[in-house]
Amino acid sequence: MASDRNNRPSLDDIRTMPVGEIAKLPAEHLALLQEDADSALDAAKRLKEWLEGAIARRYADAAATVRRAEGKDTGLVRFEDGAVVVAADLPKKVDWDQSLLAALVERIRASGENPADYVDIGFKVPERKYTAWPSAVREAFAAARTVRTAKPTFRLTIKSEDAR
Repeated sequence: MASDRNNRPSLDDIRTMPVGEIAKLPAEHLALLQEDADSALDAAKRLKEWLEGAIARRYADAAATVRRAEGKDTGLVRFEDGAVVVAADLPKKVDWDQSLLAALVERIRASGENPADYVDIGFKVPERKYTAWPSAVREAFAAARTVRTAKPTFRLTIKSEDAR
């Protein structure tokens, strides 16, 4: 079996193989290729984070200077470094206190105005709560619930030699 592992295609080999041909490979080869792809992805992510850290180190002060000059605390600024245009974005992330918002919505409603003119109102039902409800409550909500499936995933693990 070890020689079979050694004769398997590499990630580079399968780049040009038809998907149907890859699907016909031995299960052990697919599992090993999946491990290789996961490792390559992890390595690429680490490399990208490392590079982005270096870029941030190089340009963070310049971006902050341009932002101050433009009177901005956040957002997109552009500046040049030689022949390179640097677009530095510092996105704004806003969190709202949900209980305070709920109280404000009630005050708006009590004053006779429509809260939807001021805020987006939505409802969520966590699936774990839904499944814990009594059946009569679940039945009442059933018409409002739509179940869709996500993209299927498959995790292949090679059994240890002892388990075979």
